Amino acid sequence: MPLLYNNTNGVTNSEAVLALTAPRDWTLQAVGELSLWFHGLPPSVGSFVEAPAGTYTITAEGVDIWNQADEFHYAYKTLTGAGMIDARVVSVQNTNVWAKAGVMIRETLEPGSKFAAVYITPANGCRFQARTDTDIAATSDTSVATPQQIAITAPYWVRMERSVSGTFRGYYSSDGTNWQSMSWNPQSITMGSNVYIGLAVTSHAAGVVCEAKFSNVRTTGTVGAQWAHQDIGLTSNAAEPLYVALSNASGAPAVVAHDDPAAATIDAWTPWVIPLQAFADKGINLRNVDKIAIGLGSKSGVASSGGSGTVYIDDIRLYRP
Repeated sequence: MPLLYNNTNGVTNSEAVLALTAPRDWTLQAVGELSLWFHGLPPSVGSFVEAPAGTYTITAEGVDIWNQADEFHYAYKTLTGAGMIDARVVSVQNTNVWAKAGVMIRETLEPGSKFAAVYITPANGCRFQARTDTDIAATSDTSVATPQQIAITAPYWVRMERSVSGTFRGYYSSDGTNWQSMSWNPQSITMGSNVYIGLAVTSHAAGVVCEAKFSNVRTTGTVGAQWAHQDIGLTSNAAEPLYVALSNASGAPAVVAHDDPAAATIDAWTPWVIPLQAFADKGINLRNVDKIAIGLGSKSGVASSGGSGTVYIDDIRLYRP
């Protein structure tokens, strides 16, 4: 079964609870162990750090920002109405000739969202790409890209702007003062008034981490004050402890945590065997078990980072030792 957890915004635990009707006596037939299998997801490698002030480092993986669904790391603010973002792409690691680091305006945080972006790549220059409708294949300036654009490498400035009418235009600059219009301008993309504006990085290589650095980031328009960041289109788990809790009809539950405090990030089917004596030692009457709970979070007694994800649980059984 999938066990979704979201230990954020004041929530400290997420758990699935089963009230038992039978068997409630866990001492019959000399059983002595509770066994289950679980499968987590790997932790995110995406990150967004400002250090020193005004310089931003993003790490990301992902197959690409392309086709019908994107995989990348996005650092963003909210934008209402018309607006613009420009930034200097200081560097982008050459994990692939089509690794991308640039500026993006995006309608939603879903993988198939509409977007418009200008990137710097390690070996394919400065490129303007977009998805003009939700969940369709992204398109590019390939047919009109100039030799000047294709020759560009970091460090270089890029800009993306949206007009009130929904017209998107991209620009590039060697000095952040004199801007050259992209050959693919303009692109008309209908988005809602409230969108996301920010910095995007993909490694263009599954499981490979790309690092990109940005500076001189500037926005105009009605833009939110706070940065947020997350993976787009990549499944991952926050490192959270896994626990099992048994309860009698009255009294506090007895909780046993997995030895790995980051069990949620174990990316393989893993057996976990718990001696029932571990619950008895914490005061549970094994002859009359009322409830069993499986969960993730600080109830385990292990420090919780507070995050979200999905862990798969299967084959829950009682065994003789």
